Amino acid sequence: MEICRCRHPNAIRHLIVHTSLSDESSVIPGSLGLLPSASLAGAPTISDFNSSDFKTTPGLYEPIHGSAPDIAGQGIANPIGTILSAALLLRYSMGLDKPAQAIEAAVKRVLDEEEVGGFGFRTKDLGGNVSTTQMGDKILEALKETF
Repeated sequence: MEICRCRHPNAIRHLIVHTSLSDESSVIPGSLGLLPSASLAGAPTISDFNSSDFKTTPGLYEPIHGSAPDIAGQGIANPIGTILSAALLLRYSMGLDKPAQAIEAAVKRVLDEEEVGGFGFRTKDLGGNVSTTQMGDKILEALKETF
């Protein structure tokens, strides 16, 4: 774990902590490119998105790998972390759980193997040869099929 140090510590209000936990945990799904993230201003008030008591919260949403500048413009970045981050935004900051679920289901279908009704798409980080655009287009196609 690293702690950010600055010359004027009283000038910051929060302790900034960085860990490599997200990098290490990426081995579970197989790639950093699959993982969304949300930095929320607070927790949603309750977990039931359908309840009239549900209150959204502002947040910053991005894939945990950031912008991946080392592979920018090559068409090999996995867009799934970004797409799933949009699903988190819909759910937690906009209170739109059904569209968020539809995005998650579309991603799952595109990744699932053909034997179970999916498309079996894989970008380079997952051992495949599908481009960023092809993956995004296929997820959009699967999403359109749900509506």
